[in-house]
Amino acid sequence: MPAITFDHFSYAYQHPRKVLDNITLSVDPGSFNVVIGPSGAGKTTLCLAVAGAVPHYFGGSIAGQVLVDGTATTASAMHHLARSVGTVLQDYETQLVTMTVEEEVSFSLENQGVQPAKIECAVKEALTRVGLAGMEKREVASLSGGQKQRLVLASVLATNPHILVLDEPASALDPEGAAMLYSLLGDLNRRQGITLLVVEHDIARVLPYANRFLLLENGELRCTGTAGDVLAFMYEQGVFAEAVPPLWQLKMALEKATGRRFEPWRTEQEAVVQLSQCLPKEVVKSA
Repeated sequence: MPAITFDHFSYAYQHPRKVLDNITLSVDPGSFNVVIGPSGAGKTTLCLAVAGAVPHYFGGSIAGQVLVDGTATTASAMHHLARSVGTVLQDYETQLVTMTVEEEVSFSLENQGVQPAKIECAVKEALTRVGLAGMEKREVASLSGGQKQRLVLASVLATNPHILVLDEPASALDPEGAAMLYSLLGDLNRRQGITLLVVEHDIARVLPYANRFLLLENGELRCTGTAGDVLAFMYEQGVFAEAVPPLWQLKMALEKATGRRFEPWRTEQEAVVQLSQCLPKEVVKSA
């Protein structure tokens, strides 16, 4: 059974224009999915639909349905959906509501009705998973942006959802913080089988981890598939070409010029290895 299913789903807020238009897709359990596309494409709304905030919180009109574990989100209250779907918003600081790190994670557990005797152990486990072990007594206000981001993630993970939805989670982080965050998300996906649906504008950040990309434009699903499938589509479409990472622009330009086909380049190191095996050394050095 798919973890998430969009069945001919359309949605409009309190106005006639559809923000999502006839979206049909399924998300496999344990997959790492990245939602990409220009501003206004409907990426955030797609996330809100999985979490149930659309339409439970925002209202509006829908057609079709979204299912989580086979159950329509319209048939489940948001607090019930939260047991399966953990959500981290782009403006993650709005999700921080308490004074200390320990209280923040405890709060999410209390909202889920976890027995008090189990909360202390669950808090420590969640903080360890995100690299914040030992910070239980720290004031939230004293944390760095990256630490606050991980604290929100710990609060979500503490309730043991098997699906994580994150809307541009690295938008407020420096390159090092973004790399650490995606390394953590990749580990959660690989080791614990958590299904990930992540909105990200910087495709290069997620290439080492993602196994599926979803390209949205004007509320429509334009292309879905592996990095090779979707980036090739984007490269051939002038409107999307600039969003293709430079490494993949080089890859596809070389493929077009030489007639060769390379394996997916998740990192620069992988590119160098493949190039060194099939191209003259002077070409590899210049690349």
